[in-house]
Amino acid sequence: MTSLYCHRIKSSQSNNVKYKESVMSAIAVTDSQKDKKALNGAGLRGQSAGTTSLCTVGQSGTGLTYRGYDITDLAHHAEFEEVAYLLLKGQLPTQRELDNYKQALQTARGLPSALCLVLEAIPASAHPMDVMRTGCSMLGNLDQEYDFSEQGDKTDTLLALLPAIICYWYRYSHHGVRINTANSTQDSIGGYFLEMLTDEAPSELYKKVMHCSLVLYAEHEFNASTFTARVCASTLSDLHSCITAAIGSLRGPLHGGANEAAMAMIEQWQSAEQAEAGTLEMLANKDKIMGFGHAIYRESDPRNALIKEWSRKLSQDVNDTHLFEVSEKVEQIMKREKGLFPNADFFHASAYHFMGIPTKLFTPIFVMSRVTGWAAHVFEQRENNRIIRPSADYQGPEHQDWLPIEQRL
Repeated sequence: MTSLYCHRIKSSQSNNVKYKESVMSAIAVTDSQKDKKALNGAGLRGQSAGTTSLCTVGQSGTGLTYRGYDITDLAHHAEFEEVAYLLLKGQLPTQRELDNYKQALQTARGLPSALCLVLEAIPASAHPMDVMRTGCSMLGNLDQEYDFSEQGDKTDTLLALLPAIICYWYRYSHHGVRINTANSTQDSIGGYFLEMLTDEAPSELYKKVMHCSLVLYAEHEFNASTFTARVCASTLSDLHSCITAAIGSLRGPLHGGANEAAMAMIEQWQSAEQAEAGTLEMLANKDKIMGFGHAIYRESDPRNALIKEWSRKLSQDVNDTHLFEVSEKVEQIMKREKGLFPNADFFHASAYHFMGIPTKLFTPIFVMSRVTGWAAHVFEQRENNRIIRPSADYQGPEHQDWLPIEQRL
């Protein structure tokens, strides 16, 4: 019996009952389930892997909602902390609730000294997603979740500290500067991240862009990293293990990093004409154009238009001479030649670049946002848990007779 299990058994009666019920469900024999759906398509495309009340993706080809609220309304009107509250607590906050929530997040920004030592030991050459993964895992040792009733507080701490983790490592490893992550004038997570990164208070425009960006990335149903978190949660593992597993899944280039790849592509061109010629050449060579198309959306990604407009405003703010035009030209060519639309990542690349964010930190920003969706899915999985254990269609050899080693060719 694990120590985590022992601690949870000592919890309050209601939590104890819920936990025991989860254990019994998790070990229940499932061989009697006769109505297993046949799997078809690579990557389980089109298969339902469970139910959720958190998010809809791709309804009518375009839709995206969080707990019933359309993403366009949220992006236009909500602060990111409001959306985090919505996902994690089930409803939009009142002004007083939002103020208290933001204050709680602000007071949790101080990095433990032991975690600072770990971050200082990670070289500048490390992949920033490895830094996020290691930081989250180490935090699980320093701020352990002993009982499911603690999941809300542990998530709030993660939400407050993930920007601190990546900025502390980046500033120390690249500039030799130890920052005081508890010392900030910013009351928003996006503004806090920018201030920790640059040591300057961000403009109102930059803070608005960060609110929108973090809202757009906060949740997206059963994508690879979220499903990873739910699989981990289904074993009754602790919250930090679930989030660490999700970060590891996002680390893969087929899931995360598209905005970084898009930036690497568009920054090589100095004009729309170069972008057109370069994109056509890449298509002719059958090179992958990152930031286009989507596994679920068929007509458009509703997040694209929202972040594209902010990228346009930022380009004007910084007197950009070509990067936004280059991005638009690539968008036009991909639509004309391949019938593909930009997903949320493509115009995020130029938006982040205009705010002075290093390209290597683009995906960690995704983590800062998506931890809300990951954690909300962990909560949901725990509420009605059954260990996730699908079957596989065997394609190997049939029965083979054993051969002693001296007879094998």
